[in-house]
Amino acid sequence: MSENQLNHWADIYADKIIREKGDKELYTCASGITPSGTVHIGNFREIISVELIVRALKARGKNVRFIYSWDDYDVFRKVPKNMPQPELLETYLRKPITLVPDTTGRAENYARGNELDVEKILPTVGVNPEYLYQAQRYRSSLYAEGMKTALEKRKEIKAILDSCRTEPLPEDWWPISVFSSFTDKDTTTVLDWDGEYGVTYRDDSTGQVETIDLRTTPYAKLPWRIDWPMRWAREGVDFEPAGKDHHSQGGSFDTSKHIVELFGGHAPVSFQYDFISIKGRGGKISSSSGEVISLYDVLEVYTPEICRYLFVSTRPNTEFSISFDLDVLKIYEDYDNCERIYFGLLPVNEKRLAKEKRIYELSQVGEIPTEPSYQIPFRHLCNLLQIHGGDIDTVIATLKDATPSQIERLKVRCRCAWAWITQFSPEDFRFSLSSMDSPKAELSEAEAKAVRELGEYVEQYLGTMSDKEFSNCIYKAAADNGLDNMDFFRAVYLALIGKEKGPKLAGFLGICGKEKVAPILKRY
Repeated sequence: MSENQLNHWADIYADKIIREKGDKELYTCASGITPSGTVHIGNFREIISVELIVRALKARGKNVRFIYSWDDYDVFRKVPKNMPQPELLETYLRKPITLVPDTTGRAENYARGNELDVEKILPTVGVNPEYLYQAQRYRSSLYAEGMKTALEKRKEIKAILDSCRTEPLPEDWWPISVFSSFTDKDTTTVLDWDGEYGVTYRDDSTGQVETIDLRTTPYAKLPWRIDWPMRWAREGVDFEPAGKDHHSQGGSFDTSKHIVELFGGHAPVSFQYDFISIKGRGGKISSSSGEVISLYDVLEVYTPEICRYLFVSTRPNTEFSISFDLDVLKIYEDYDNCERIYFGLLPVNEKRLAKEKRIYELSQVGEIPTEPSYQIPFRHLCNLLQIHGGDIDTVIATLKDATPSQIERLKVRCRCAWAWITQFSPEDFRFSLSSMDSPKAELSEAEAKAVRELGEYVEQYLGTMSDKEFSNCIYKAAADNGLDNMDFFRAVYLALIGKEKGPKLAGFLGICGKEKVAPILKRY
């Protein structure tokens, strides 16, 4: 891929990784998180950013390992909101999160429940990393040598950490932490190290003292700022991004890029990704923490490809909002335009073409489709779904020109559109078509007569005229009965959907069809 083909930030970073790390048989890209609660859409930004770099490297013919670390040997510090049996969970504070029970009943422990939520949904958006479970690794003493190295380099590590602190660490500080074998809690103090694998610690809550062997104990681990660079060196990580907190001056990336050298490794290529905000979510809360939005929530309203598109089309260091309000219509339109450009249905200049084609490619979950999806505007689809009471199969049956290969993607879009209409759309966007059994709207005699006349026009001409031509029939029905156009439109909407306003009338009548609309209007 030549310089002038670097149209996307993922390709630019892939190029940087190859340039800085040299030509390698295998490149390793990493991501990870502590599963201490619901993994929210902000966390997903890191996951998808790494996956896009992985794709960009593979596009250059490189072999890539994509690892995702579950830091599930971290401490359980706080009981999230809305969790069942909070009193029971309180008794597990300060223990590793893998030893905390999952009171939701999803999995064998609290950490695994949160991990499974993510592992089940990520393939839906085309993300399939290799998972590394740090609790299992630490408890099997896989990192014994890494911990011994940290103890040997204690002074050098302390100096690096002190350089980023306002107050130096105490002289009796140790670059290792221990969970007590007596209580499973991290309320311990390291007392001594024998120069090999023996570490002596005190349980601060019971006063008991014990010496453990790093080669056999399941209780020792490295603190985050040392653990992270140790794993960079061990796994040979070439790329890993991080959020603002880690990339801030004196943050964990600043110290880790020096500490990794003590483990015989080098810091990966990285970038800082920005925060994500949520717009138009309203009062609906569904995550276990009671406050955050997960990937599951986003996929209620956005198809997997459009969910990817939100991140693919935005540079990682740019803050953006994921919208649940009327902006949803524009986001679907933007994606559809990108797809139209890719398939040559929307002419643009060469620079824009190259950019949009790459965005479209990276937005796809699997293989790039050989034809565009069914190009139905989201607003129009919403109207169709409401006319047919959310019956997706009926809606698709009305779209006679949809090809068999477009149907599955169209069904997903329909499900997202219906979820948006029923849960998030503004009230004035929603409607349901009246039936013959619905109470009649209260109309004046002139309004009722005009509505009946329109019903006759619908029966005779709807479907044989263009929307513009049929608009003349609408205006004629109003004029024949001495009604102002606005008053007549209001009367028709009241008769059809029980509201004073609605979709553009001529087009709306055409979408509904004469079989549905004529009887409703003529009953007046």
